[in-house]
Amino acid sequence: MPRASGARVKVATKRVVVGCRLPDLRGNADHEIQGSNPLMDQLLPAALAMIIGLAGLVWGAHHFISAAATGAKTLGVSPIVIGLTVVSFGTSAPEVIVAANAALQGSSDLAVGNALGSNIANIGLVLGVTALIAPLPAQRHLVFQEGPALLLVTGLAGLCLYNAFLGRGESALLLAVTPLLLWVTIKYKKQHPDPEDLALAEDIQPTSMATALTWFFIGLGAMLIASKLLVWGAQVTALQLGMSELVIGLTIVAIGTSLPELAASVMSALKGHHDIAVGNVFGSNVFNLLVVMPTAGVIAPLDLDTAVFYRDYTAVSLITIFLFASVALALWRSKKPTAYLSRRLGAVLLIIYSAYMVMLVPSG
Repeated sequence: MPRASGARVKVATKRVVVGCRLPDLRGNADHEIQGSNPLMDQLLPAALAMIIGLAGLVWGAHHFISAAATGAKTLGVSPIVIGLTVVSFGTSAPEVIVAANAALQGSSDLAVGNALGSNIANIGLVLGVTALIAPLPAQRHLVFQEGPALLLVTGLAGLCLYNAFLGRGESALLLAVTPLLLWVTIKYKKQHPDPEDLALAEDIQPTSMATALTWFFIGLGAMLIASKLLVWGAQVTALQLGMSELVIGLTIVAIGTSLPELAASVMSALKGHHDIAVGNVFGSNVFNLLVVMPTAGVIAPLDLDTAVFYRDYTAVSLITIFLFASVALALWRSKKPTAYLSRRLGAVLLIIYSAYMVMLVPSG
């Protein structure tokens, strides 16, 4: 009898051991069969789409601008007009196309976030980095021409955004201001030509119209495809991470579409065309508010998050006023037609931009 009882204990023990191990083995096998995390399965293609989309936008914008500028030069368009229209508008082409695609896909916050975020990135990131490379000369025309125009346009954009709605009427009004502003600027520039603008436009080499048109449409097509990839990747990323499309537009998309301005400004600073770096940012920011943002509003009226005005537009306004005041103060102190924006100011702009990025984290 004791032996029989021992046998029962041994058998029972084996059953317990076997019963405990089987579920673990099956669970491990199931885990290996399933492979990877479903969240990562969604995020990796989205991240890849955004990377390819951003790279495609930069590549397409480069060829789009070059082809448009060389084609205009071949047609005999004056260097001043090329610099103020083709080059200035071309550097904002990625933002325009991204905003249009976002509006068509119902991502209104992404479209407006792209425009406002690009303005903040242009001043805080682009000018901040460029000023750290070399102190940036700022001439008087920035205070008496481009600066007041940017402040006026920024204020007008605020009137259109304060009620968290951007309709077709308001968008059409902003777009209508663009040709008027260009006409006034071109007329003034012809009477008071800027040597830096003329030198930049004179560097453009004319080419055949066939070649210019070919690369123009190749660049445009690349931007159209790339913008679709970028918008899709941003939408999926926002959905999977629980972030708002507005924050994605203000950060990832805005930084990516500001890369052409960053590249142009850094190259201008390295080549010694320092004043063009500041002028590029002023001109690009005007186009973002007069063309990029209202393009989305014309396509589809935009119901916006209230944070667009109270947080993001306010940030755009404050950093714009700060830059304008810094330029004006530097010119007043120098008592000369040209003043320098120091590396210290570049560091301050980068700190402001970084603080804004940190502020977006809780609302993401």
